[in-house]
Formats: sequence, C-alpha cells, structure tokens
Amino acid sequence: MFSVVLPLLAALGLVLGGPAVGHAHAATVCAGRPAKTVPFKTGELRVYKNRSYACALAVAKTSGPRRAMSVTIQARGGNPVVDSGKYTKQAGPVTVHALNRCVRASARISGKSGSTGWILC
Repeated sequence: MFSVVLPLLAALGLVLGGPAVGHAHAATVCAGRPAKTVPFKTGELRVYKNRSYACALAVAKTSGPRRAMSVTIQARGGNPVVDSGKYTKQAGPVTVHALNRCVRASARISGKSGSTGWILC
C-alpha cells in the first residue's frame, strides 16, 4: 500500500506547490560557444553565441567581498538587458535573442570596464 500512497503524495505535493516551488536558481554560465572575451583591469567580459541567442557575463579576476558589478547586452534594434548589483565573482548571465542581429555588450567591475562594440553581425 505504501508503494502506491508515497508516489501519489509526492505527485500531489508537486502539483499543490511543494517545497520546490519558488526556489529558482539563477544560471551561472551561458549556453553556446565563446564568441568574444574582453579583458580589462578588474575582470573580463565574456560573450557567448548559440544559433538564436547571445549571452554575456562579467567575471571578476578574483572573488572577494561584494563590489559593484554590471553586465549589459543589447541586440541591434532591441532594448539592452542589464544585470547590476553587488556581487563577489560575477554579474550575469544576461541573454538576448540575436538571430541574424548584431549585438554589443559591456561590463563594469569596481569602476573599470570593457565593451565589445557591435559584433556577431
């Protein structure tokens, strides 16, 4: 009897909003192949591309105390997507739809920055 009841209770818990509901985990990497890396004094801007999307990360050279970081990516003709805040190692990833569109990206860590200009055209 327990072999039938336990799976039913587990399924009911998931349907009714069990413990996993509301616990989303942010992705820490971009999908696709590396397209461009822009090093700067405090870190680097990494841009990735797959068939339809472009993604960007700002990665600090060293992890440490929380500090101001931001990363922005924009497809030509679209609005920029930004992640900014106080982080220990990385800002982003941020992703835009970039099928047949150029993109530009920029990153800032502790007042130092790097950017790509228009790429992936």
